[in-house]
Amino acid sequence: MNHDHTQHEHNKHEGHVTGDFLKKFWVVLVLTVPILLYSDLPETFFSWEAPSFLGSEYLSLVLGSIVFFYGGAVFLRGAVHELRARLPGMMTLIALAITAAYLYSAGSTLFGSGMTLFWELSTLIAVMLIGHWIEMRAVQGAKGALRELAKLLPDTAEVVRDGKTMTVSLSSLRQGDVVLIRPGGKAPADGVVVQGVSEVDESLITGESKPVPKEKGSEVIAGSINGDGSLHIRLEKLGEHTFLAGIMRLVAEAESSKSRLQLLSDRAAFYLTILAVTAGAITFAAWLWAGESFGFSVERLVAVLVIACPHALGLAIPLVASISTTMASKNGFFVKRRLALEAARNIDTVLFDKTGTLTKGSFGVVAVIGPERDVLALAAAANETSEHPLGRAIVAHAKERRMPIPQTSSFSNIRGKGVQVDIEGKRVFVGSSTVLREQGVKVSPEHESKVRTHEREGKTVVHVIREKELVGSIALADVIREESREAISMLKSMGIKVAMITGDAEDVAAWVSKELSIDEYFAHVLPGEKADAVKKLQSRGERVAMVGDGVNDAPALTQADLGIAIGAGTNVAIESAGIILVKNDPRDIPKIIKLSRLTYTKMIQNLFWATGYNVVALPIAAGALAAYGIMLQPAVAAVFMSLSTVIVAFNAALLRRRSLQ
Repeated sequence: MNHDHTQHEHNKHEGHVTGDFLKKFWVVLVLTVPILLYSDLPETFFSWEAPSFLGSEYLSLVLGSIVFFYGGAVFLRGAVHELRARLPGMMTLIALAITAAYLYSAGSTLFGSGMTLFWELSTLIAVMLIGHWIEMRAVQGAKGALRELAKLLPDTAEVVRDGKTMTVSLSSLRQGDVVLIRPGGKAPADGVVVQGVSEVDESLITGESKPVPKEKGSEVIAGSINGDGSLHIRLEKLGEHTFLAGIMRLVAEAESSKSRLQLLSDRAAFYLTILAVTAGAITFAAWLWAGESFGFSVERLVAVLVIACPHALGLAIPLVASISTTMASKNGFFVKRRLALEAARNIDTVLFDKTGTLTKGSFGVVAVIGPERDVLALAAAANETSEHPLGRAIVAHAKERRMPIPQTSSFSNIRGKGVQVDIEGKRVFVGSSTVLREQGVKVSPEHESKVRTHEREGKTVVHVIREKELVGSIALADVIREESREAISMLKSMGIKVAMITGDAEDVAAWVSKELSIDEYFAHVLPGEKADAVKKLQSRGERVAMVGDGVNDAPALTQADLGIAIGAGTNVAIESAGIILVKNDPRDIPKIIKLSRLTYTKMIQNLFWATGYNVVALPIAAGALAAYGIMLQPAVAAVFMSLSTVIVAFNAALLRRRSLQ
């Protein structure tokens, strides 16, 4: 992957303030009115001439000079910046056009040839200023949602010290401080709830629309908004180390990274500048050679330079990229490198790491063999005080099903085998097949066959025995998430193959693959071998997206054509991933691919609009249709050029209306 090398790249709006363009535009517009009145236009169209006064012949020169040096300064500085960077682009073109017009007009006024281009100069600068203002507003508007992240943190925090609550600035908070978040307040840093119960709105950060319940031991993210309850949280991560700060770093990196299409459009702008200068010089020389006046030839030169300004071309890609980055953040994932988003449209295989991605990474009840209510009620009662993961999973399942859990007495833990309790005066054992054998319990062949089937699929089976009789059995496994089924179904409908990688045994991998209709799986894979599985798929010519948690998956994420890291909360700065999922939701993967395809289509459309316009307009500006009486004035050329910019901006904005669902 082409890692971000664009930090030092030239930016045509570097150091510019959006408001400056608007302010300069109004000043230039006011000065343009008298310049127009004292030009030859009123006489030509209305047979009216502005009243003359002492020195009125120099009025246009004075006002034109102010317009050129005040209004045009931003373009002249931009041209110097571009030329120093050896990347002549649109600022160079505008500077050449206005300088040629000004020098010619000033010379004409001072040395008496009569014809000037001051009205063209001032209208051109006015149009360019408003065009740049519109462009910068558009780009900033697209980035706006991401900039809102910075506003999520409160200005102050209420910290509890020596039993008293005091308001302090965020900079004076220390790790381990306990802060009070009142109803409706914002978390100042990442922490853990030590007291209180509430629901917290994390939607602006994680994209999770439902309020998230918080109680003692729950993690709270900086910038999240508290609900109705009060919370005391102990601060764990401050400032640069918070989840929000990590996301802001990702956003900054995403904003500064450029895609291949962006680099292509930059190159096109460069070549268009060279073409314009060459075409302008040829046009100027050709009209002079054809016997036209010097003034007319300069006017054609200026028109060519103006029409060729790659404004629309310069805006075509950044605007789409900016909007797509915003759309990504609203849909629960962050584009860390734009090249990664671009690669997503070509992906034909998605390789999932199993645990914690396709599955919950924790045990759950998947089947009950025997009378379900009795089996679950007894097993849950026996394990109600157990700390074992299997026992906790059984109790949670019974509570979820709202089953009555009977009272128990004389609980004892049989290490490595299970638990023993008395329920309603009867001895109950819940445990492994070892307990079955030790208690001499008879198992029917039919029941035995069902148990064996579950065990072959890698599930753990526990048995419930009451007074030396088998009541039934419970099969437990790493629970497959419902979202995984949806995600895989969506990917397959898009024509994408789905593969899975896991360190689990063959039987577990086979069962999960069968349950989810996965096309191919790799079992018994050690963390260090995951990259080899990616290489194997790539060796067949498949373009692979790897989805993993980013800790032991780093080599595989780097090896893949697209690395997608799960869980930005813990691995927010994973270098190896190009895209990071904020929520641990595999359904966001199809959204990434859809956004990539939409973004690419919009970029190609915009490149077509931007370059096609320049190619058609250049010969007209040069005077190719002069024989038919069609001439393009520099100011009209400027209007058309700005129109192409607006078309490109509007087309990019249409991307926002597209749904990724």
